[in-house]
Amino acid sequence: MSLVLIVALLLVCGSIFVNGWTHAPNAIATVVSTRVLRPRIAVIMATIFNLLGIMCFGSAVASTIANLVNVGTGISPLIAICAAQLSIVIWSVSAWKFGIPTSESHALIAGLMGSGIAYNGFSAFNLPQFEKVIWGIIIATVVGFVATYFVTKLIRICFRRVKRARANRFFSGAQIVSSALMATSHGAQDGQKFMGVFVMVILLANNQIIPAQIHIDLWIVLLTALVMGIGTSIGGYRIIKTMGIDMVKLEKYQGFSAEIVASVCMLVTTVASGIPLSTTNTKGAAMMGAGAARKFSDVNWGIAKDMVIAWVLTFPICMGLGFVMTRLFIALFE
Repeated sequence: MSLVLIVALLLVCGSIFVNGWTHAPNAIATVVSTRVLRPRIAVIMATIFNLLGIMCFGSAVASTIANLVNVGTGISPLIAICAAQLSIVIWSVSAWKFGIPTSESHALIAGLMGSGIAYNGFSAFNLPQFEKVIWGIIIATVVGFVATYFVTKLIRICFRRVKRARANRFFSGAQIVSSALMATSHGAQDGQKFMGVFVMVILLANNQIIPAQIHIDLWIVLLTALVMGIGTSIGGYRIIKTMGIDMVKLEKYQGFSAEIVASVCMLVTTVASGIPLSTTNTKGAAMMGAGAARKFSDVNWGIAKDMVIAWVLTFPICMGLGFVMTRLFIALFE
């Protein structure tokens, strides 16, 4: 096994670890902020269901990511992928330090795009796969907000005559189920993205063309699940505070609405179309929709605006990092 391949695999593992560390809190922010579960219990639950999501939902999203850019085969493209992974880690850890829930999915996609441009120009873009990325951003933002808004309104109507204490007991139990489903969808989406990069790295190292539909070996599934699980078990409580407390304070039924809509949206796109959705984007938009369904003033739109700006900036920053790091890596190691 070449040194470049070892470094590439280690950097992919580093990206997976950071994803579990910084993105699992998105899945459990509501169940913690509504005080249904204590943070440590919620993190353990998220770890378990992340593993389930990684292992049980096919490879459609992984195939999309593996075919996002065309960089040829061999060592030089492998160096480019190393640079992309390092740029993701730098951006995600920097955002975590300030408690900003950025999208590592967007960072991964943008980093790969930047590396592809640095190595092979704009011809590196695989447009059909890039179109899926655009659709993913639209679905996560628009559907996440709008669908959750109306689902929350519907729940309010259905439970308007139920005593508050009884409704809270019901939604406390329901939120445990919905947050577990949210953690499963995070594993299914984000786990597949990084498994796609794993396969991409191995095929490049062996001078093999990346097929439209990739096959993921069991050891890659298990390694991804293990590394993401370790990252998730550490947790990112700053991000839980930003999303679940500072941005919007949700009641139990609102938390349930946000989790159900976001997780169903992510799982359907995972299985049906291979569209890559950002967990942060989808869950954040759903939480805003759930809060706005009661009163628009319940959402701290200043923090929401900062989050959206961070999502938008992720693409140019990570593309730039991927481009610069790839140029640097090729100059140093090729």
